[in-house]
Parts: sequence; C-alpha cells; structure tokens
Amino acid sequence: MLDFHMTRLHELTVVLYAFSVLLYFFDFLNHNRRANQIAFWLLAFVWVFQTIFLTYYMLETGRFPVLTIFEGLYFYAWVLVSLSLGINRLLKVDFIVFFTNILGFIVLAIHTFAPVQYDSHVIGKQLMSELLLIHITMAILSYGAFSLSFVFAILYLIQYDLLKRKKWGPRLKRLPDLSKLERYSYILVVIGVPMLLLSLILGLQWAIIKLPGMPWYDIKIIGSFILLAAYSIFLYLRIRRNLSAKQLAIYNAGTFLFVLVNFFLLGQLSSFHFWYS
Repeated sequence: MLDFHMTRLHELTVVLYAFSVLLYFFDFLNHNRRANQIAFWLLAFVWVFQTIFLTYYMLETGRFPVLTIFEGLYFYAWVLVSLSLGINRLLKVDFIVFFTNILGFIVLAIHTFAPVQYDSHVIGKQLMSELLLIHITMAILSYGAFSLSFVFAILYLIQYDLLKRKKWGPRLKRLPDLSKLERYSYILVVIGVPMLLLSLILGLQWAIIKLPGMPWYDIKIIGSFILLAAYSIFLYLRIRRNLSAKQLAIYNAGTFLFVLVNFFLLGQLSSFHFWYS
C-alpha cells in the first residue's frame, strides 16, 4: 500500500513540475509576477516531494540512491530543482530558473516513463561501496554544475543577440548583464571540473579494487576523460582570453551536448558501467 501511495506521489510531482514549467513560460512571455510566484511555490512543492521520495528510497534500500540509471536520473533532476530554487532566492534571476527547470523536467520525464528492466535493489546490493557511492554522486553533481553553466551560456547568447539587434524590452531588463552571465557560467565550470576529476579518480580506484580485469579502453571511461578535457580546455581558453565571451558561450553549449551523450548513451554502450544499462 505504501508503494502505491509513493507511486501516486511521484506522478503528482511530475504534474506539478509540468504546471510550474508552464507558468514560468507564461511569465517568460508576458512578465507576469503572479504566474512567477505560483510557479515558484509549485516548484518548492516539487522539491519537497522529490526529497520525500529520495528519503523513502534511501530508507528502503539502506544506501544513497545513485547506483542505477533509474536512481541517477532522479537524483540529477533533484539537483537541478535544488539549484533553481537556490538561484531564485540568491540571484533573483527568473529566466535562469525557467531554463534550468526545462532541463530538470526533461530528465524527470525520462526517468518517469523509461521502462525499468532490472531490479535496482538487487544491483544496488551487489555494487554497494562507499567509493562507488561518492564517485557517482560527485559525477552527477558535476553534471548539475555543467547543466547550470550551459543555461547561463545560452542566456548570454540570447542577450548578446538582443543587444546586437537593439531589441530593447522587458525581457532584456530581466536578464543579468553580459559580464555576470559569462562569469557565472565560468564559475560553475570551475566547480564542475575538479568535482568530475575527483569522481573519476575515485571511480578508477574502486574499479581497480573490485574489477581487476576491467578494460581500460571502455567507452564510458574514454568519454568521461574526453568530457573532462573539453571543460579543462574551456577553462584554459577563458583564462588565456584566446576566445571572445560569445565564442566561449558557444563552446560551452556544444560541450554540454557531450555531457548528455556521456550520461545517456555511452553508459548504455559500456561493458564496465553495466549498472547503467
């Protein structure tokens, strides 16, 4: 009976999230503060329900729920919702909340409607390890930082285009200036890169201990290091000022596409990350 109620709660969360995104979109088009406030409180309820779900799952499995793609997607969505709520309170930038929640809703929808073809509880017990938990958790948190950096980069490109075409209006006034957008995007990459590096170090350490015959040419490992290299190059280019802020924003947006490929596709093709298949 409890599982039934948790399923209904999860479905309600998706519905509330959808209404929140729709209201943020309405505010985006019409600058409606009432719609914005309702959207924020709906999002707050979504965060509460997601937190309840994660806590329940944690108590049920006896571990932090990130060891399967089913769990990882949900935790990723929770991270994005938490970041958007924090931004809404600390930075007061509604557009960033809107775009972040589009990403979060897509991730949550994939999690909700993708068929689960394995018993994640059994797999979780087989793979239980503190190193593994920290590795996966830090990887997902780094993806959250890269996701938010991507949102800032996209907003930078939107504002740059509006300014270039001299499209003055209420939407432009609601965005931070270009320098702030560029700096926030950069800072989030600064946070994400070392977090991803530490995640890879811990993951390799776990693999050496638990899977001595692991193939080092595994596509997931290669993809993760390519992703780390791509964002490291971004930091190098930004520090050395080899590219303009607009070019860096485009580079950032393109690199984020590889984040999605690495998270969703390469894990499916990997023989090493078999719990993601």
